[in-house]
Amino acid sequence: EHRTQNTDKSEQTTEIVKSPGALVVSAYATCPDITKVITPDIKRPGESRLMFVDLGNGKDRMGGSALAHCYNQVGNESPYIDDPKLLKKCFNFVQDLISRDLILSGHDRSDGGLITTLLEMAFAGNCGIEINIEGQGARGKGQEIPLLFSEEAGLVIEYLPANEKRITDALKTVNIPYQTIGKTTLEKRIKFSLLTINYSPFTVLDEDMRVLRGIWEETSYQLDRLQRNPECVDEEKRNIYDSTGLSFNLSFSPEPTPEHLLIKENKPKIAIIREEGSNGDREMTSAFFQAGFETWDVTMTDLLEGNVNLEEFRGVVFVGGFSYADVLDSAKGWAGVIRFNKKIWQQFQSFYNRPDTFSLGVCNGCQLMALLGWVPWQGIPDNIQPRFIHNRSGRFESRFVSLRILESPSVMLHGMENSVLGVWVAHGEGLVYFPDNAMQQKVLDEKLAPARYADDKGNITEKYPFNPNGSPEGIAALCSPDGRHLAIMPHPERAFLKWQWGWMPEEWRKDLKASPWIKMFQNAREWCEGRKAE
Repeated sequence: EHRTQNTDKSEQTTEIVKSPGALVVSAYATCPDITKVITPDIKRPGESRLMFVDLGNGKDRMGGSALAHCYNQVGNESPYIDDPKLLKKCFNFVQDLISRDLILSGHDRSDGGLITTLLEMAFAGNCGIEINIEGQGARGKGQEIPLLFSEEAGLVIEYLPANEKRITDALKTVNIPYQTIGKTTLEKRIKFSLLTINYSPFTVLDEDMRVLRGIWEETSYQLDRLQRNPECVDEEKRNIYDSTGLSFNLSFSPEPTPEHLLIKENKPKIAIIREEGSNGDREMTSAFFQAGFETWDVTMTDLLEGNVNLEEFRGVVFVGGFSYADVLDSAKGWAGVIRFNKKIWQQFQSFYNRPDTFSLGVCNGCQLMALLGWVPWQGIPDNIQPRFIHNRSGRFESRFVSLRILESPSVMLHGMENSVLGVWVAHGEGLVYFPDNAMQQKVLDEKLAPARYADDKGNITEKYPFNPNGSPEGIAALCSPDGRHLAIMPHPERAFLKWQWGWMPEEWRKDLKASPWIKMFQNAREWCEGRKAE
């Protein structure tokens, strides 16, 4: 029931709104191994093949499809699971193939039909495909629409030719219908051919993949221009049109922390400090714990009430999040709690100046360290203190980006120089601003900007979206001249485990013993162990 708003009660009216009942079914299941997952992006273009598993048994019912919707139609007959047992067999079959590493990628046939499934796999894989597909029964011109656009149950899998016999033998054993429909290509071109009744193919689509991907992204592009800086949106469209995709480089061999260091007594103590609105404390605690620290969850209230004192810690971390909901701009409320309380301010300053301590600020914590004057060095007047301001795009940026590590005095980034690594960013105010240009140049000259945003070739960049906030010279972090204090906008604690990465080269995923970012936290422990506590 909805009552209209009217100050004159005699003129108020009541409108009854009826909504149809909707059945919502929710289901939960355990996932024994979260690393055993398959994503839709084609992994081995130019080497792999594609197989279509048709759970609709050749029925191409168009009712309720996205294509019907485009033409303002409903249709007469909608897809249906005619054989639930077949669906169950297929599910178990796919799980078995995943466990045996026989599938490279996969995508269900759903909204938009088979053609959309295949296009999305090619778009995400940044490659081309050549498809020759045979329908059930007699096919000819005019039959391509239901074959390609019906949304019957089914899926497409990518696999290597060497594994084809093992896959097809398994499919035949459990009597699941399938069809090898084509191959992937390095050339970024999409070609669909339909096999007629006499097996002579006729081409229904032959186009540059980048052109089709641009059409696919057009709606999002137009909406984005209304929601953020149009210049950034246009720049992103240009820069990703012929993108080569992420390209990483590793200059060291990451290793897991030895077990004896994790269980030893008298480990270095680190305070994981959070404030109202912080949300990155658990990942940060896990990262430092896995590196061999004794981690303490410390709130600002603990410090204000005197329950905890920083004198007992070797390190402090200011975590990410939205302290005080960022209503005063990012981290300003948090900074005020510290700077305007004489006792707390002196405690933090004493910690900063102790030569046996280090500090890390990530995202909101990075913004805080700048407002506290902890980076790039202390003693800078407030009016020329570098700080982090609103992104050039005008919106919150949550992306998986490339970060180049440069030579610097940073304790935590020692030995990681020349690496280009993937990392998450999630911030609305990450553009580093230098009121004094001379100070920016001094930071660069003294190598106090140790991490920079990089493009798909690993080069430092200011181009959007590779540089998500527009920071000059791609600056993503600042450190102190002695290297003990590091403020960084991206979130290495959200990528210290391999499975946390948004994307990782397949050879890294298979061969690396640990995520490269764990070294950053291990470096901090090794520095503490090599420097006597005071």
